Amino acid sequence: MANQLDQFFAALADPTRRAVVERLLDGPAAVGVLHAEHDMALPTFLRHLKVLQRSGLVTSTKVGRVRTVEMQPDALAQAAGWFDAHRSMWERRMDRLAYLAEHMERTRT
Repeated sequence: MANQLDQFFAALADPTRRAVVERLLDGPAAVGVLHAEHDMALPTFLRHLKVLQRSGLVTSTKVGRVRTVEMQPDALAQAAGWFDAHRSMWERRMDRLAYLAEHMERTRT
């Protein structure tokens, strides 16, 4: 799972790939449609899609000459689980810190 998370975050580190992911949240789209939204050569754009596919964020299917890309919600769920676990840990730590600060303030006066 750690490797999958590494690939997930590496894929989202690039603004072009984040834009593609945001666009795909509205639904699947043909590669040509996605590419038209970006000012870059098609081979460069296809490399971005490959990174997204390797990370598990998207899949693609080809029907005739049209390749359609769509989001894979499971990849987002894995990352959300990672964030939830870490958020819970930091919330507990911040609660303890707040308690300590309040305790110190009460004992100062």
